Formats: sequence, C-alpha cells, structure tokens
Amino acid sequence: MGATFDLWKFTKTALFYLAVIAIVVIAVFPFYYAILTSFKTGTDLFRINYWPESFSLANYTAVFSQGSFPRNLLNSVFVASVTVIMALFLAVTAAFALSRVRFKGRGFLLMVILAVSMFPQIAVLAGLFEVIRALGIYNTPWALIFSYTIFTLPFTVWVLTTFMRDLPIEIEEAAIVDGATPWVIITRVFMPLMWPALVTTGLLAFIGAWNEFLFALTFTSSNDTRTVPVAIALLSGGSQYEIPWGIIMAASVIVTVPLVFLVLIFQRKIVSGLTAGGVKG
Repeated sequence: MGATFDLWKFTKTALFYLAVIAIVVIAVFPFYYAILTSFKTGTDLFRINYWPESFSLANYTAVFSQGSFPRNLLNSVFVASVTVIMALFLAVTAAFALSRVRFKGRGFLLMVILAVSMFPQIAVLAGLFEVIRALGIYNTPWALIFSYTIFTLPFTVWVLTTFMRDLPIEIEEAAIVDGATPWVIITRVFMPLMWPALVTTGLLAFIGAWNEFLFALTFTSSNDTRTVPVAIALLSGGSQYEIPWGIIMAASVIVTVPLVFLVLIFQRKIVSGLTAGGVKG
C-alpha cells in the first residue's frame, strides 16, 4: 500500500514538473528564437536551427543606423512614462473617492468604470479619432497618451480601489484627528502603503502603452511621432524575401528586453499587487 502511494505521489510530482517545463518552453521559445534570428544574416536567416551557429551584430547596428528608430524608441519611452504618471495620478484620487468617500451610486460607478475596459479598441476607434482631431492633437504623442490613459484607467482604478479598501480605517481617522486634508491623507498616509499595487498597475500600464499598435498606427502619421511597434511593422519590403527579418527580430529584442528586466525586478510587488484584496483577514 505504501509503495502504491509513493508511486502515485511520484507520478503526480513528475507530471506537475513536466507541465511546468512545457509551459516555460512554450512561453520562452518564441523570444529565444527571436534572439537567435537577430544574430543571423544573409541566407542563415532561412535555415532552421535551434542553437546559435553564427554571431553577428549587423542587424542591431542596422536598427540604430535607421534614422527614425532611435526617435521612435524615445517616443515610446515618453508616451508610456507619461501615460503611467497620468493614469496613476487619476486612479489614486478616484480610488480614494470610491473606497473612502460614501456617496450614492458608488458601486454602480465602479462597475461602469470597469465596463469601459470591455469595449474592444476597434469599436471606439472612429469616435476617439474624431475627439483627437477636434482637440488638435492628431499626429502628436499627446494623442497616444490621451487614448492610452482612457484604456488604462479602468484596470488601475479597480486594483487601487480594492487595495485601498483593505487599508485600516484607523490610519485615516488618526490622520483626520491630526488635521490632515484628503490630499495629505492620499499622499502621506496611503501612498507609502500602496507601493505593491502602484508598482503593479504602473508596470502593466507601461507594458500596455509600450506594446500598443492600433492606436499608434491610427493616431500618428509621420516617422517623428510613431512609436516602436508601428516602426517595426513598417520595416518590410515587397516580397517575403525582401523583408529584413533579421533587423525586425533585432528591433523586437531591443523593445522586449527592457520589459523583461522590469518584470523580473518588480515580480514580487507585482504578485502582491495582483493579490491585493483577495484575502480577508
């Protein structure tokens, strides 16, 4: 009986680790193959191999020698960073109102905010284009910041509201007794306690703005204002043999590596932020 139990336990453990290995391979292999391809040149690009056989930095040199790509990279950094700042500022203040201020229709308002995220981008593309054109910000980074903030806010507001609800009410009451204003309570009392949720929402908002393609393609029309997803998509020739696959892979690796490092650095706070409000003490 003991031998049967040990065999069953060993089988479950082995199946679990096999499943983990399979998931890791499936998730990591595309990025690994992109890195492998980025170091290939010439006819090596069309040879299928899974281990590095040649090493060349020509593709990376070609990426940065292109006149617009460095500018596109800076555009992505600027747009994503400002989007995160604006989204977190608006989300923190909205979360305070939705979690700490009692008013009629608070729950319904929170559901409406969350429902906004259910609309696909293509469904609101035409209307949002008209708004951006009326504001006079078409073909500027502010058009992307405006649209990205709209689609980032529902998630950030929801996560921060859930997190702020779990903070002890006694902390806020003590601050009020000391004469603190709502703004002081938000910035001096709550925000130092909300770093896991702020890091989570900020990083996910950054990734979303960094990788977004449809709005970036629609709301910009010149190389000086495009972001890197559009710049990479436009690196193409007439036929499949004229497409610079090596340069495209090198550009994709350059764009992806910073996100990988950010996730690895803040992974613990990301987990803490995503599980905020999931356990009630």
